[in-house]
Amino acid sequence: MTDFAVKDVSMKAAERTKPARNYSTDLAARGEPMVFAMGGSLAIGLIMIVGILGLIAWFGFTTFWPQPVSVVHTKDGKVIAGEVFRSESFKPTEAQLSALPDDERQRIAEQAGFAERTLYRVGNYDLYGEDFQWLNAYDVASVEQPHGLVYMERQEWGPFVGRVAAMTVDGTATDAPGIDAVQVAVSAGQDRRAAIIRLKQEDIAENSRAIEALRLDARSAVLAYGANDPRTAAIQADVAAQTKALEEKAAALNTRLAELQAEDAKYALTLADISGQTKQQPLSSIVRIYQPNDIGFFGAAGVYLDRWAEFIFGQPREANTEGGVWPAIVGTLAMTVLLSLLVAPFGVMTALYLREYARQGRLVSFVRICVNNLAGVPSIVYGVFGLGFFCYILGGSIDQLFFAEKLPTPTFGTGGVLWAALTLALLTVPVVIVATEEALAAVPRSMREGSLACGASKWQTIRWIVLPRALPGIMTGLILAMARGAGEVAPLMLVGVVKLAPELPLDLSWPFVHLDRSFMHLGFHIFDVGFQSRNAEAGRPMVFVTTLLLIAIILVMNAAAITIRSRLKRRFAGSQF
Repeated sequence: MTDFAVKDVSMKAAERTKPARNYSTDLAARGEPMVFAMGGSLAIGLIMIVGILGLIAWFGFTTFWPQPVSVVHTKDGKVIAGEVFRSESFKPTEAQLSALPDDERQRIAEQAGFAERTLYRVGNYDLYGEDFQWLNAYDVASVEQPHGLVYMERQEWGPFVGRVAAMTVDGTATDAPGIDAVQVAVSAGQDRRAAIIRLKQEDIAENSRAIEALRLDARSAVLAYGANDPRTAAIQADVAAQTKALEEKAAALNTRLAELQAEDAKYALTLADISGQTKQQPLSSIVRIYQPNDIGFFGAAGVYLDRWAEFIFGQPREANTEGGVWPAIVGTLAMTVLLSLLVAPFGVMTALYLREYARQGRLVSFVRICVNNLAGVPSIVYGVFGLGFFCYILGGSIDQLFFAEKLPTPTFGTGGVLWAALTLALLTVPVVIVATEEALAAVPRSMREGSLACGASKWQTIRWIVLPRALPGIMTGLILAMARGAGEVAPLMLVGVVKLAPELPLDLSWPFVHLDRSFMHLGFHIFDVGFQSRNAEAGRPMVFVTTLLLIAIILVMNAAAITIRSRLKRRFAGSQF
């Protein structure tokens, strides 16, 4: 065998003994586990978001749908009537089990020691001293839904469940009136109540404000000229004459109010609960009345829509657990819009200086670190700062300079919508600064250089080239700031939000926008109803409905901002952030 043949055989033998090359890689190297992990995390996050929104939407949209009224007879002879509020399982105590018959104890034992109970909203708080009653399933003898029962929503004392025994119209009583006649009388009573409220809140209130303004004029004269100055005496004499005329007008208005109230007292219902207890109810104090077991689908839909209309445009009642949230809607929108108007210029100007004008170095880096850290400061700290600086220092100084005649009653030296908006502007300005800087950095450098090469100044380049193309990114920061500011509650509790605002920050009286007034807020309304009301069960439905409304308002505001941002992107396509 030749040398070449031997060499060829040896090479083939070596190839047979050499391990085969593996051209594939393991899963960790290709990244499939991380892809599955990231996809799973996204799916979990989406499920959580959809779950919580679905829960809020379900309870929010179903809260106002009228429920049938059940009459429950217990085994010990007790009778109650009310709406089924919720049911749950519970574990009876040994004392409760020992009082039950053998068959009931056996049935509970078969259910792992658990029994069922149902919470009924019985209303009639003025008769019973409670709105809800629990009934154990083993205590119930029978449940029925009879015809003719009425469910009445009132201005005070919550709902009433029972029957209408009689109706008094202009002093004449009618026994067992029909529901149609009662509803007509209730509508007329609501008109009388509206006339009384209008007289109180418009005519009498305006007259009282005029008297108070005259008193302040007299006090201003004393502060400006001194108590013994002839000019002060002349002003005081004029004020006294005008005050006398206004007081005579106030007496006439109060007489008119007494006449309306006396006329309204001639219209009332005699109500009887399921056990026969009766009470008189003025017709003007009834919000709505219907027969839940007899109205049918379209009648229930009418009650449902009427409740939604009252909720959105009405005033709160029953410690905010019933009625509407219109003052809270106005306060939330006013505060959020004012917040946006304040935070946008400050945030954009700061970012412009840091990115375009400031010399990059340690000081600018330190400022950026501080801005980023401000985003992590607890919101209640901003509330304390706003209370101390804006309300007490700045507001107190404004009162000393411009409203000295009202002291010691503060005007700007206490919480108000202006200080709340400024406090939340400080809270959200880091978000706008960071987003604006990123948007400015995303504008191509070549566009700046081209503008400068054509003879434009630095500010002209920023004004006409950089800012228009960075606007989509700036709008992103503003959207985030609006969303966070609209949902904050803790700082507002210190700088202006109240449980019930007698006057709105926006109204038709000059100057239309009243920056010194306290306001209601949907976020605080949720906290107040859920945790501060006398009856947590009665307030829980309102929590879900108000939360649904707050989310809807934020979505609408964000949708408007996103629409503007999308138009800006299309306008400057190819160079947007």
